Amino acid sequence: MPSRSTAPTKDQLVALSAFRYRLRRFLRFSEDAARKAGLTVLQYQLLLHIAGFEGREWATIGELAELLQAKPNGVVALVSRCEDLGFVRRRPGRHDLRQVEVHLSAKGRRYLARLATQHQEPLLLLAEALEHASKATPAVGQRITRP
Repeated sequence: MPSRSTAPTKDQLVALSAFRYRLRRFLRFSEDAARKAGLTVLQYQLLLHIAGFEGREWATIGELAELLQAKPNGVVALVSRCEDLGFVRRRPGRHDLRQVEVHLSAKGRRYLARLATQHQEPLLLLAEALEHASKATPAVGQRITRP
């Protein structure tokens, strides 16, 4: 039987609204910054997820599809475009030849470093909004995890 939750308080709605506003501002900033750097938003996210993959400096198509919440065939096309632009390179899987490792090139690292630096301050503002929203609705803040 599903649990019955109470209606959110005005303070919770204010905090949620503020968080959604900050989230949208962050995403708009990120979209604009990527475009100004000559990348699409998805290209920037791909570079970020490759470099930010925990435990190693590359990721597989399947892993990138999960992180981007996209279909693998769409990620293959995105990787191909990024490879054509010199941002990434593919390598056969080390342990499973059916997999493809996607690595950043030096050019991809330069573009990513520039964009990641630009994202630092907007990310701090987003983190503050998330912290405020989490305090207003503690149960929500406790469940936020990365896959």
